[in-house]
Amino acid sequence: MDQHQHLNKTAESASSEKKKTRRCNGFKMFLAALSFSYIAKALGGIIMKISITQIERRFDISSSLAGLIDGSFEIGNLLVIVFVSYFGSKLHRPKLIGIGCLLMGTGSILTSLPHFFMGYYRYSKETHINPSENSTSSLSTCLINQTLSFNGTSPEIVEKDCVKESGSHMWIYVFMGNMLRGIGETPIVPLGISYIDDFAKEGHSSLYLGSLNAIGMIGPVIGFALGSLFAKMYVDIGYVDLSTIRITPKDSRWVGAWWLGFLVSGLFSIISSIPFFFLPKNPNKPQKERK
Repeated sequence: MDQHQHLNKTAESASSEKKKTRRCNGFKMFLAALSFSYIAKALGGIIMKISITQIERRFDISSSLAGLIDGSFEIGNLLVIVFVSYFGSKLHRPKLIGIGCLLMGTGSILTSLPHFFMGYYRYSKETHINPSENSTSSLSTCLINQTLSFNGTSPEIVEKDCVKESGSHMWIYVFMGNMLRGIGETPIVPLGISYIDDFAKEGHSSLYLGSLNAIGMIGPVIGFALGSLFAKMYVDIGYVDLSTIRITPKDSRWVGAWWLGFLVSGLFSIISSIPFFFLPKNPNKPQKERK
């Protein structure tokens, strides 16, 4: 009788140990996947902040429009945050976070697409020679024509030369891509925090959240490094002969390879979404019960 009770206790303890191990492994995988998603969302945000001036110059848009493009992320976030926070806890949270990361990556890639459909970047090549200083400086066409008009040049010629090319409307894709990135980032924080709060050991939630935020700071570090590197590359790198480019990154007409940062961050976000589709809704349940 004692031996039978001992065997039952041994079986129960072994079963409880298996449950703890299964719960621990599933939760650790979720924490690792969520850490990558935190890095991805921080990377995408920094890339946008760094590239916004390059986008403004490339698409020839006003500063107010550039600000609207930058704010489209918050617009997308605001559109779905209430619904995601309310309904997300009742659904499969890891899969929802994975879908969010997938949308975030798709939005970043959509932001970079106008580069492949627009023509080559053309900058003004006019120069103005100042005889008194014996120096040459680059000026815009309209500024040169204003100078010529003071010297008695025909107004008809000045007006003809001073026609400014209209800006491209391809910035709409950048706006939509950034908004889609905002929609995709929405479930990461609220659903990730609630999942940790539900399945973490008692008293460990704050440690996990602090670790996630600390790991997420890797994203801005990578973003600033990549942003400064891509800003020094010419926008049409790989498409034009760089030896024919007469401007440098110090020139006000320079436009860097802004699109490369969005491609990198988009691919990273898509890769970070993959593990979430293989994680359980509840790590405490056996695999048969999940099905």
